[in-house]
Amino acid sequence: MTRQQLEKCIEEHGKAIYSFCRHLTGNRQEAEELYQDTFLSAVELSDRIDYENNPKSYLLSVAVHIWQNRKRKFAWRKRIADMRPMEDEKDVEGDGTAAVSPEEQIIGRELAEAVRSAVHALPQRLRAVVLLFYMEELSTTQIAAVMKLPRGTVLSRLYQARKLLKKELEGVWDEKDDEKTE
Repeated sequence: MTRQQLEKCIEEHGKAIYSFCRHLTGNRQEAEELYQDTFLSAVELSDRIDYENNPKSYLLSVAVHIWQNRKRKFAWRKRIADMRPMEDEKDVEGDGTAAVSPEEQIIGRELAEAVRSAVHALPQRLRAVVLLFYMEELSTTQIAAVMKLPRGTVLSRLYQARKLLKKELEGVWDEKDDEKTE
């Protein structure tokens, strides 16, 4: 990978890859490490990246595999000596909509946080599929290629995740509907 190709990849896909890493790990420090390791691996494996076709898909695949390896390592180490990850400070994300009342902004933030928490609570095999599908807007065929799984497995995991999320978020959506009718 030449310096120009790396700069182009970071410029075009850097924000999306970092955002994906952030949602996947749920922790800023781990996300930054994962992001850096993803691009480091991209440099090391530069002969495998097709810059003309879809480098973002390859980079997402690299990020998923590095993350899965870390989770596996963490689980093994946890069996030996329990370690607790440092809690990450919450990001304050402004949506820039001035026309929305403060009450609606607070409700919107609470809903977004409930969804983030529900997605983060999913098992890792389901969480990666949900993030790739909804956040990165990859098709199930592309997700299958990124995760090196059969398409049917991706569809099954997406179905399972949706079912769990619906069950988890049912109460949140009901509360929101109740507040609107008051």
